[in-house]
Amino acid sequence: MSEPTLLVLAADPPPRLGRLTGRARVEYTDEDTLAARLPYADALLMWDFTSDALRRVWPGEGPRPRWVHTPSAGVDRLLCPELVESDTVVTNARGIFDQPIAEYVAALVLAMAKDLPGTLELQRQRRWRHREGLPVAGTRATVVGAGPIGRAVARTLDALGVRTAVVGRTPRPGVHGVADLDRLLIRADWVVCAAPLTDDTRAMFDARRFGLLQPSARFINVGRGPLVVEEALVAALRNRWLAGAALDVFDREPLTPDSPLWDVPGLIVSPHMSGDTVGWRDRLGEQFVELFELWLAGKQLPNVVDKKRGYVPMHDKSAD
Repeated sequence: MSEPTLLVLAADPPPRLGRLTGRARVEYTDEDTLAARLPYADALLMWDFTSDALRRVWPGEGPRPRWVHTPSAGVDRLLCPELVESDTVVTNARGIFDQPIAEYVAALVLAMAKDLPGTLELQRQRRWRHREGLPVAGTRATVVGAGPIGRAVARTLDALGVRTAVVGRTPRPGVHGVADLDRLLIRADWVVCAAPLTDDTRAMFDARRFGLLQPSARFINVGRGPLVVEEALVAALRNRWLAGAALDVFDREPLTPDSPLWDVPGLIVSPHMSGDTVGWRDRLGEQFVELFELWLAGKQLPNVVDKKRGYVPMHDKSAD
């Protein structure tokens, strides 16, 4: 059997694929040449997982890869109707980002409760001003998204003494359904959005839902930018409908220097970094090589995305 062709949509630094030497023909492409080279690939690694190029070129002429892998949790940048309806298997990087994102969320909760941004600003101004922080233990959090990331966030907040409710697409033991979301938002001190981006979740946090929050509540988004209507959040913060917010993901990335989000009172902005810890790219590369070896051996792949839903179903326990 001839070596399969693995096409890699390049990004810097490139993945470490030395273990595949002699087992696959590895070829690199960019957005400009992806359409022409796609018909000749057996598998595609979207190493540049910020690219929308595949969604644009997949409907073109010729054969398509049998397998596409994205080294990210979300797959919304890949999916188009033609890919969804095809026989191509899509996998993601489930399991890599869960705990780092959970730790980042916990850091934001503690930072906002103890007003660390205010402390750093007062230090910069050389001003000594005593304040009182908020307790974290005993507060309530609603985590929207019942996948591995949302569950890791819930476990980590539980360890801080936060009473946490998790909301998923459908209710099941330990998970509330979407029908409970509004009721839980009304009671929450912390709202953490860690949901996948689908047609059902796009713009789910709008003016109505921000209006449900207590004035003392804080909102955190580590899911996808389009889950939030940013203008509604800005208005809610300016009108003091909630006490603060933190966004790690945005409708358009990167934020431009003239974006109004930089200057919104009570808003913490970070550059889509909540899941990225030292060595994360190496871990992504190692995960892909392990998946490739399974695929080459004809074995069942973990992390297979339900393309119609837009995420890996809960019954896939392989990466938990």
